[in-house]
Amino acid sequence: MSKITIEFNGEDAVDDARTALDGYKWKAAMWDLDQELRSITKYGAFEGREATEAEADVADTLRECIRRILNEWKLNIED
Repeated sequence: MSKITIEFNGEDAVDDARTALDGYKWKAAMWDLDQELRSITKYGAFEGREATEAEADVADTLRECIRRILNEWKLNIED
């Protein structure tokens, strides 16, 4: 089993440590957002009602945008 040690020094140490430790939460939140947008585009449902064509188009565009940004940062929410 591997072990990783991360050290933080300086005034921003608490914020930097929290950012590092919360990485998995950010990934899970992005996954949830992606799945919400996917549901709108795939099933045409939004907040318990039928999504409008405009809402579905925006959901699809946002999903593509999120994936493009994640790809630029070399991040993957699928793993």
